[in-house]
Amino acid sequence: MTENEAKAWLDGHGWWQGAAGERLRAFADMVLEESERQNLISTASREHLWARHIVDSAQLLSLAEGTGGGEGAWVDLGTGAGFPGMVVACLRSGPVKLIEVRPLRSAFLQRCVDALGLAHVEVMTGKVERVDVEAPAAVISARAYAPLDRLLPSASHLSDEKTLWLLPKGRNGEKELENIRQDWQAMFHVEHSITDPESVVVTIKDLHRPGRGPAPRSAASLRQRPKRAATRSRGARGRS
Repeated sequence: MTENEAKAWLDGHGWWQGAAGERLRAFADMVLEESERQNLISTASREHLWARHIVDSAQLLSLAEGTGGGEGAWVDLGTGAGFPGMVVACLRSGPVKLIEVRPLRSAFLQRCVDALGLAHVEVMTGKVERVDVEAPAAVISARAYAPLDRLLPSASHLSDEKTLWLLPKGRNGEKELENIRQDWQAMFHVEHSITDPESVVVTIKDLHRPGRGPAPRSAASLRQRPKRAATRSRGARGRS
């Protein structure tokens, strides 16, 4: 996908014009500017920002709407430079929670949230394993966070049987999926990425371990909330 094709794709979904497009363009500018100070994205990918990062993230919204994940909180694991979580936040009015362990990147995400007026977004600084949320996520996403055999155990406490997992993966995505089938049961599906024919998006629903049933949030997992393991900060009120 070229940069022009990426922008046309966004326009076709109503995400290039109006407030949504303004937020995306402002966020893109912030990513490029901050990349001069910290290594948010590679130098090579900066020329392909819209296809490689923004549309690659935005395509998850289409998948969520088509598979029942359109309502409720969206939790993004290891948000990093903002992909896919900040892109989702620019295009979605429902609650979004961005989990990032690295303080510099977490601070960058909070500056973006404040600058864009995303009052529905919460930045949570801490390890995914030690962060908790008030209710099970409707959608959990993660891009370049961890292989599936590590990703699912680290975040299963944030989910229940209704949670939709949307996990962009490279050419090893299907192999990663095969590696977890003995340890996890679920409705697994693989969608090809619209931005790269060699990449996929792994979708998961009804996730649970064999013999344990679906994985609702237990009282034990709630008791594991650390006193100061994760810090939360909310965006400024009002949206542009």
